[in-house]
Amino acid sequence: MNTLPVFAESTPAPAPARNWIKTLSQYREPSDLRSSYEIAVTAIPFLALWALAWWSMSLSYWLAFGLSLLIAPFVVRLFTIQHDCGHSAFFRNRKVGDWVGRVLGVFTLSPYDYWKRVHSEHHSGSGNLDKRGLGDVNTLTVSEYRALSPLGRLAYRAYRNPITLFGIGPAAVFFLQYRLPLGLMNSLKYWVSAMSTNLVILAALTTIWYFGGWTPILLIFVPSTLLAATMGVWLFFVQHQFETTHWDKHEDWDLHEAALYGSSHYVMPKILQWFSANIGIHHVHHLYSRIPFYRLPDVIRDHAELADNNRMTIRESLRCAKLHLWDENSRRLLSFAEARALYG
Repeated sequence: MNTLPVFAESTPAPAPARNWIKTLSQYREPSDLRSSYEIAVTAIPFLALWALAWWSMSLSYWLAFGLSLLIAPFVVRLFTIQHDCGHSAFFRNRKVGDWVGRVLGVFTLSPYDYWKRVHSEHHSGSGNLDKRGLGDVNTLTVSEYRALSPLGRLAYRAYRNPITLFGIGPAAVFFLQYRLPLGLMNSLKYWVSAMSTNLVILAALTTIWYFGGWTPILLIFVPSTLLAATMGVWLFFVQHQFETTHWDKHEDWDLHEAALYGSSHYVMPKILQWFSANIGIHHVHHLYSRIPFYRLPDVIRDHAELADNNRMTIRESLRCAKLHLWDENSRRLLSFAEARALYG
């Protein structure tokens, strides 16, 4: 069970969340050279693996399929770089970052300007029970769930089922939902973002089809994108859907407290930390989103109390898939079985 760290009497408790802002601001400045390097060491292997997988189709479809799975982690890393661009954290010049993000959005199937707005809604309301919705995993409180009709409970259970969340859900989000600016349909800006991204994706897929037919699309593009989407959705899920996360009604909600205590520190092996671009250090990211991902390890190296906060291993994270309901009394996420045992 993931728990908040316990501090001995001789160990000072972490500073209040808001007090960290001045300290974290020292890490915010990106290096254009370092950022360019991070793009290069991600995009070049991504394109090389695509070319190798395409070439290997002449030898073995299974080999091409296997190589497509190796492409997926690079797609995740491209998405995380796009994510940093969306926070104006990757280049000193915001316009440069935005255009890099728009280009990467084609490879990640995520219309950049639309996604950026949706993600900002997530950051501005994370942990606020009165601002759930756009950009979040739908989470009900125990009392809300108990007030549903039997059919409503069944629908919520179906939604929270791992098959839906990590199987059907990623495909639905990246292949279908992101093709329209859902939730922002009245804004021309986000229609332009979605439709221009769609047109470039269509042009790229048409080019692939023209030179290789349907085989590279079905054997390389679809598997690599689906696996990357599933990996990305899992990362997003465990960053906020853990037992001791932080939710409050709006009148009690505090942006900084919700950021620090409602986001996990997902500890992964170095190779996975590299492919996910340190996004597992999510509590620091939510507390100060302008920090480039390559400086997040510096923060937890320099501040041990942040390194220990909401720390969660991969093994511990597997339990998160069983947690579905926020209990306002015990202030923790419960499984359906736990909620039933407590409240009937």
